[in-house]
Amino acid sequence: MTSRLAIAGLALAATGLSGCVAAVAAVPLMAGAQVVKTTQDGKARKQSKREKQAVPRAGDVYVTEDGKKAQVTGLTALPPPSGAPTAAAVAPGKVPPEMQFLYGSGEASALSLQAYAALWRYLHDELRFRRDKSQISSVVMTRDSTLTSPKFDTCGKRPLAVVFDVDETVLLNLGFESDAARRGPGYDQGRWTRWEETGADKVDAVPGAAETIAAIRGDGITVIYNTNRSASTAAFTIDALNKAGLGPVTLGDTLILRDDSAPSGKDERRWKIAERYCIVAMGGDQLGDFSDLFNAKDLSTPARRNTTGNTLIAPLWGRGWFILPNPVYGSGLKGGMDEVFPKDKQWADPAEEKK
Repeated sequence: MTSRLAIAGLALAATGLSGCVAAVAAVPLMAGAQVVKTTQDGKARKQSKREKQAVPRAGDVYVTEDGKKAQVTGLTALPPPSGAPTAAAVAPGKVPPEMQFLYGSGEASALSLQAYAALWRYLHDELRFRRDKSQISSVVMTRDSTLTSPKFDTCGKRPLAVVFDVDETVLLNLGFESDAARRGPGYDQGRWTRWEETGADKVDAVPGAAETIAAIRGDGITVIYNTNRSASTAAFTIDALNKAGLGPVTLGDTLILRDDSAPSGKDERRWKIAERYCIVAMGGDQLGDFSDLFNAKDLSTPARRNTTGNTLIAPLWGRGWFILPNPVYGSGLKGGMDEVFPKDKQWADPAEEKK
């Protein structure tokens, strides 16, 4: 998967501007016109000064008629109901902070390199020398699994494979996101489809992805991409993967796309892959890249977070499941104030509360 509200009007109403009138008396007739002009100029200067002083600035605090305090902010539009930051908070043409992080920062690059290095160590050091690979466990949860009771099959005679998501997991959509930054907020499915069809040379591999994938293939493990990109644009996706150094792929075998009429969930496709291969590692930038159970509608934001660290799923991170950073879009960008910050952990500056 980052809007603002101007309260300048409220602040101005609370100030209660008052005017003053200059009186002119006993003025000689010949000088009257000049005095009137001088007086008017003085009024204008005083009024201009008062108006400048009345313009609210971010941080100013005003008391309303009912005794409540109002503080001026820099907001220019209402925040989203969820409280989550969106691209709407940034004017068109200015790169949103989440994009600055993912596509421009050394920190995001380092996180990606770290994830791919951990994946490679897991596969190369822990699985390669196992004599009886038939007893290695798949990391795809079985159909009867739950988030609190995950279950996995052993490999048997199936060849080993690693399954990756595509977008922002192995492929950075630099062209599409640069266009989104220029335009401002709002997602258009038609524009995304046109991007898939024309933007194959405006992508780049996620740091560490191409080298790690080449090494995995060198170890005799099959690399498979399971993506929600449309099957109708398969040729363009193949072209993008090849140009980023992430190919080759074979449609229907090592590249699995979503049929246009199918839902976006990936479990059915994962289970289909698991019939032919033993999936020993998965990489993605959304929890749905590991199980659709994470996206259940009745799963609250705190519960979803809790399942990743306080259930039997926790040991999978870094040992079969490898997540990549993505603060730009997706299922992780949700949650209101009390969902993201537990009430017993929220803090308010005592100095502010005394005002």
